[in-house]
Amino acid sequence: MHFVPPSREVLAETLLAAGPNAPTLCEGWATKELAAHLYLRERNARVGFGLAVRRLRSVSDSATARLAAKTATPAAYAQLVASFRAGPPKASPLRIPRLDEAANLAEFFVHTEDVRRATERWAPRALDEGYADALWEHLVRQAAILYRGVDLGVVLVSPQGPRHVAKRAAVSVAIVGEPGELLLHATGRGSHALVTFEGQPDAVALLKTADVGP
Repeated sequence: MHFVPPSREVLAETLLAAGPNAPTLCEGWATKELAAHLYLRERNARVGFGLAVRRLRSVSDSATARLAAKTATPAAYAQLVASFRAGPPKASPLRIPRLDEAANLAEFFVHTEDVRRATERWAPRALDEGYADALWEHLVRQAAILYRGVDLGVVLVSPQGPRHVAKRAAVSVAIVGEPGELLLHATGRGSHALVTFEGQPDAVALLKTADVGP
């Protein structure tokens, strides 16, 4: 099953409900900056390249800030979200379902939670089993990169049974949680992820302060 189209809809609805100036978990971004980022990464090749190459990140940051400044009113913001909701241009390779899944499955889930969990009152979503499995599979493929800055072994554990060794070391910590929660931790949102840790106390403390994420 292709999960990106419905998750795009959920993300668009979440952005619309929040409005242009709501907080997000993305440092320095309100919802208008997040919406601008989502729109530009699919429609501006320079922005996409800037996102992929860290030393060129300023290119994408500047373009995002400029577009966000133009969409601070509710009407302009709603139009921007509608454009994102419509999907990438017809000639975009993201029209190919496999590429769309690779690029946007985790992106849309994480950014939806970036809006939902930036408020004081939120609750985790009950995810379809197939969707949760797809998030787990994506996490397994990316885990070594996401935890490369951790000076510990890391084992990801889902309550449903699957385990994945993200990084091997003499001392390891197991991170336990539902696939979506594990993905949020792995992308640097540990303080808002519903996970638990199993390991030596000093190792767990080190993990909580480690550089985790892309």
